[in-house]
Amino acid sequence: MGSARTLLPAWLVSDLIRLAVTFTMALSVGWSFMQIGIPAPYLMGSLFGVWFGGALVRPLQPHLGVARWFHKPVVLGLGVLIGATFNQSVLDHADKWMVTLATMVGTTIVVTAIGYTFLRRRRGYEPRLAILCSVPGGQAEAIVMAREMVDKDYVVALFHLVRVVVVFVSTPLLLGIIEGRAAVENSNVALRDMPSIFGLPPSDIMVFVGLGVAGFIIARLCRVPMPHLLGPVGLSTLFHLTGWAELPRVNEFVILAQLAIGGEVGARLARVPFRDLIEYLKDAVVTTALIVSAYFISTAAISFATGTSFLTVWLAFVPGGLYEVTLLALIFGFDVAFVAFHHTIRVMMIFVALPLLAFRLGPREVSSPPPRD
Repeated sequence: MGSARTLLPAWLVSDLIRLAVTFTMALSVGWSFMQIGIPAPYLMGSLFGVWFGGALVRPLQPHLGVARWFHKPVVLGLGVLIGATFNQSVLDHADKWMVTLATMVGTTIVVTAIGYTFLRRRRGYEPRLAILCSVPGGQAEAIVMAREMVDKDYVVALFHLVRVVVVFVSTPLLLGIIEGRAAVENSNVALRDMPSIFGLPPSDIMVFVGLGVAGFIIARLCRVPMPHLLGPVGLSTLFHLTGWAELPRVNEFVILAQLAIGGEVGARLARVPFRDLIEYLKDAVVTTALIVSAYFISTAAISFATGTSFLTVWLAFVPGGLYEVTLLALIFGFDVAFVAFHHTIRVMMIFVALPLLAFRLGPREVSSPPPRD
């Protein structure tokens, strides 16, 4: 280790140690979950393994996390896989998605108003903090803007983190409840049976990497929001719609994406100072319940009216984060293009509307603690 420290920068050594500790915990618990038939085993295992491990063994907390330089390439690859699900059949069905899209947009506006009203009028939050905590989805944009607009940006992160965790936990459970035990077993078998990266021809690997990197660069040059995700999604979609590429889902990469995304969420949860945030946590749980309940009702209505699978609509509607829900759709074999299409539209809508709303709500204020019950 001494020689490694002299050859590598200190920050890189620190990042590598965090990756090693986080992935060891995530992979071991994920593998155990796979053996006992837990749905989305590596995603659930990495989240709970890292979360509980860090919370119970506090000296581990500084050594948990996924560095941005590692996380971003994973997201690039995930974007390529999402784009690979868009083909000619998607164009044939896009016009049929207008009803669900309009319902999702309408529900998003309604739940944002509900969450804002609760936090502003019942809990006394200042306007900007209330809107940033209430917006369903677009958490990356909300957290970045919170750093510039409010005093307590960590509260915004907590609210969105609670929402992501609820989706992580509820969706696999809903799969087991609605589709039955066989569906859970089939999803785990499908994960194991995905093609291995070692079985891919070098040309496919080059196309995979090229689409991710080129998509990111083009999106950055065009100033597209979330370029590390939407860039690869867009370029991969173009190549697959035109038939220029046909990439399969790769077993090792899908597992890696679960470990990286679940492990990062678990690491952030493990560091939350529970005693200091208990009142904010209560508010986060209440707003999450309000938001998720509204989406659940609209999902049930659309599923009944259109005959579309409940879980497919749920993943397209639920505000759990574009990375997370599309990854769940990949794992469970749902219509990833349908899910990604709806979430991409919502992210774009939030990206445009959120800054306008936040600035209209007045100058930056120092947030007071939420009232205690």
